[in-house]
Amino acid sequence: VESQRRHRSFCPAMATTAKFWSKLTAAQAHKTLPRVINSGQGAHLDIGGKAYLNFCSSHYLGFAEHPRLKKAAQDAIERYGLGTGYRTLTGTHALHTELEDKIAHFKGTEAAVCFTSAYAANASAVQTIVGKDDIVISDQLNHASIIDAVRVAGVQNKFAYAHSDMTDLESKLVAASELQKTPKPNGEHPLILIVTDGVFSMDGDLANLPKIVELAKKYDALTMVDDAHGEGVLGKGGRGLVNHFGLEGEVDIEIGSLSKAFSVMGGFIAAKQPLIDCYLMQARQRLFSIALTIPDTAALLEAVTMLSESEHLVQKLWRNVDYLRKGFTDLGFDIGKSETPIIPIMLGNEDLAKAFSAKLYEEGVFASAICFPMVPKGTARVRVIVSASFSQKDCDAGLAAFKKVGAELSL
Repeated sequence: VESQRRHRSFCPAMATTAKFWSKLTAAQAHKTLPRVINSGQGAHLDIGGKAYLNFCSSHYLGFAEHPRLKKAAQDAIERYGLGTGYRTLTGTHALHTELEDKIAHFKGTEAAVCFTSAYAANASAVQTIVGKDDIVISDQLNHASIIDAVRVAGVQNKFAYAHSDMTDLESKLVAASELQKTPKPNGEHPLILIVTDGVFSMDGDLANLPKIVELAKKYDALTMVDDAHGEGVLGKGGRGLVNHFGLEGEVDIEIGSLSKAFSVMGGFIAAKQPLIDCYLMQARQRLFSIALTIPDTAALLEAVTMLSESEHLVQKLWRNVDYLRKGFTDLGFDIGKSETPIIPIMLGNEDLAKAFSAKLYEEGVFASAICFPMVPKGTARVRVIVSASFSQKDCDAGLAAFKKVGAELSL
């Protein structure tokens, strides 16, 4: 009886699990659902039986519907089926090793290893080599997958430098160098890892990679660049930001996405062979997760082959970028600091950005409003992502819609 009385006296007014379900139920009032697409990811999307100009997906080269990629996937299914397995057991297919060899050759690195997402590649890249007593220095605007990778690694000594501010980065390196003087419990001195996005996905600007590499050498730090939006876009034939700046062999870890310009799924790490061997043997996201499927891998092989054969699609992408960038500027829109196919139409006010996006949708253009917390308050924008799949007619239609909506909203 006494124990029952004590139990009742410690019971909360509402049971913990009941509170949990109550919070979830209340949150449902704010649920938003994505638009459902009934077509492939081409220049136009079928949504509810109507065609919309696709200004908001990262299929930079139009590979999502390319006949060669579809045929490669279909042929591979006929020959090998669909599924794979764990890479450490029966899941490493000949197509996987061929893809990794081709990516390394394409990127100009000694080796590469693939994952089922770039998110997993980022997590592996950091968690496998950095522990809680090491030091990570990260750009303030780095992608969430980098932030999460550092959290998963349990790093206690974390610095964030002001976006692309190399003076601030150096000040953080000075502080990190002081911390590095104190050995870890195992007697080794902490590693310093500088991590940056290559292309920043909200503004379309580039990391100052030459200066980052210079500072890394000065302060004995490793460098890692997440080039998710640079692969297939920047550099010779789409070889990425490192190639764009002529820094092959000087960046320690390159992360790439296989779902944006390559338009399939997955991610990779490209680096020197000893580091890739470390990831092969120790990366938990590789050891305890399934491998890329057969059709995905075959399609990716075809995409890398096509980029190795010709620069045509990359050049077409940049013609469209230049055309749209000039068009938006001529219409009086502020496109921020964009240097890439990501073009933000800076509006500032969140309600205005949402209204602008909604009116564009009414005009048959799908372009997303980007608001807080994705960007700081007061910097809302409508983000346009350019593709090589656009014809000039598509570009003109998009510009006409922006002009019309801008006039309606008195911009």
